[in-house]
Amino acid sequence: MKDEPLHIPLPSLIRRIGGNNAKLAKQLADANSCAIKRIRRSRNWQLIGSEQAAIKLLKSLRDLQDEGMRYLVTKLDEQLKAFQEQQEPKHERLLRLVSEKPNITLNELIERTDCTLAEARLARFESEL
Repeated sequence: MKDEPLHIPLPSLIRRIGGNNAKLAKQLADANSCAIKRIRRSRNWQLIGSEQAAIKLLKSLRDLQDEGMRYLVTKLDEQLKAFQEQQEPKHERLLRLVSEKPNITLNELIERTDCTLAEARLARFESEL
């Protein structure tokens, strides 16, 4: 599962960042072993690449500090965080959430991690030890 490339959707990319910025983003993606490609004949685009390559691309986009690239940086950041949370085991994620926010409710834990009530209670108990 780690070897599978990420597919990060970038809806209406050119309309949001402009044509010149899109060309620059494609060049940066190529330089970082990623690809930004159009989805069929629609106006929607997607980034294809490994997790590490996407992280390198995000870093190089942040280094540009170009206001026009803010949409792309935000989108990549959100998708990478979501992907990394999926890769983290549920029990570790529960413990991390409880340690980050000690007064998180059991319902919030269940909603954010899709766990059972028993798992949420166990994580709360283990964090208090």
